[in-house]
Amino acid sequence: MLFRLLLAFTVIPLVELYLLIQLAQATNLGITIALVLLTGVLGSWLARQQGLQVWSRFQGALREGRMPSRELQEGLMIVFAAALLLTPGILTDGLGFLLLIPFSREWLRRLLAWRLRHRVRWQVQHFGGAAQPGSDDREFGEGGQVDPGTIDAEGIRPVDDAERSGPPPMPGIESPDKR
Repeated sequence: MLFRLLLAFTVIPLVELYLLIQLAQATNLGITIALVLLTGVLGSWLARQQGLQVWSRFQGALREGRMPSRELQEGLMIVFAAALLLTPGILTDGLGFLLLIPFSREWLRRLLAWRLRHRVRWQVQHFGGAAQPGSDDREFGEGGQVDPGTIDAEGIRPVDDAERSGPPPMPGIESPDKR
């Protein structure tokens, strides 16, 4: 993990610097600086607009009494996109703008959820009687005793590659095996 971070913090800036130098040589320094400033300003404006939309959906989910997990995930991706857009560079700006497009953000959210589901095997253990599907009672009873409706779950390391079926399809595109 440390090696990956070190690589990301050294290789990515060097690639970005190389690309900016190439752009400046192909056009001129003024256009390159203007492009960096324009993408920063435009990106922060778009991130603000997308963030306000997600914030509105977040509040709506809370009013409906449901967990706003999707809205939280989208909000984190928008914050990450804004950070990428404020960083000078061509690759980071491209990825930042990609994360601000709802279609690509939804696809990335599904891909990350799929990877998490297929990297972790869940073991569920029920205490105090038969498990009841859909039971959401996770509170402790009086005296610190676990309520009979409590389900305890824990994540375990990744499953074998043979058990993985591939990444989720992009929204709106039918997979070949469903035709």
